Amino acid sequence: MDNRGRGPSDRDNNRSRRRDNDEAPEFEERVVQINRVSKVVKGGRRFSFGSLIVVGDGKGRVGFGMGKSNEVPEAIRKGVEAAKRNLITVPLDGTTIPHEIEEKFGASKVFIKPALPGTGVIAGGGARAVLEAAGVKDVLTKAHGSNNRINIVQATIKALQGLESSEAIRIRRHRDRPIRRPQSEAARSIISHAVEATAAAPAQAVPVAAAPVQRQPRARMPEATS
Repeated sequence: MDNRGRGPSDRDNNRSRRRDNDEAPEFEERVVQINRVSKVVKGGRRFSFGSLIVVGDGKGRVGFGMGKSNEVPEAIRKGVEAAKRNLITVPLDGTTIPHEIEEKFGASKVFIKPALPGTGVIAGGGARAVLEAAGVKDVLTKAHGSNNRINIVQATIKALQGLESSEAIRIRRHRDRPIRRPQSEAARSIISHAVEATAAAPAQAVPVAAAPVQRQPRARMPEATS
């Protein structure tokens, strides 16, 4: 077999192409949980590992998956493949979400609320991994009920699936005019500037004048007559 057609340049090109693919992955992978399970058999204990993985591109696409294997890397790989098969698209409003929403999965309940720019992701556990992988940068969340991470992740995914953009709401309601927001960006900027100006101004103590005290004249006792 003649291998003269494939020289060192072809191998170098393939290596550089693989290196470029490895340096710029499309999705960011987050390991939420690694669970170890032991099974007692005749010869002793047999261990297996389960993984909960969240993947996202940071631009509105996110998914989760679970994998199980006798080795941790294999369990993570299976979880990543399952997560990429279950991707959803999240409608973003800048760096936050369009509106607040509350969803429940199992015994876990998750409440998600949009926040002003600069707030950050106020969340914990699996909810933070899902929101950051989806590309949300400013949001407020609160989890109620069970703190099982699998349920929290699925409740967060379910909540993100229920989000609607303002354009989708306008089309669903058959409205010609755009939907007014409770608070516009101009109002938000005015409020933020007013708060900053109030915080920057030095506090001045205003002297309070003491009110004069009026004394009542003492009543005179009548003189005794003899």
